[in-house]
Amino acid sequence: LEYCLHELFAEQADRFPKKTALVCDGISLSYGELNRRANQLARYLKQQGVKPDTLVGLCVERSVDMVVGILGILKAGGAYV
Repeated sequence: LEYCLHELFAEQADRFPKKTALVCDGISLSYGELNRRANQLARYLKQQGVKPDTLVGLCVERSVDMVVGILGILKAGGAYV
């Protein structure tokens, strides 16, 4: 079976919600918190009309927000550019 990145991430978040998933510029997020933020963004994007294969622009510096953005876009079914 093939899995998408966001599906593998969600599985990891379910298994280890309190483990550290991301550290960037002194900010640390657990898998659970990162997954929660990405899901929140995905819901918003879907409400805005993002559906499978919709291109979504992402213009942020390398940061926690960048990772949340990438995962959120993928979870919404979009593709980030």
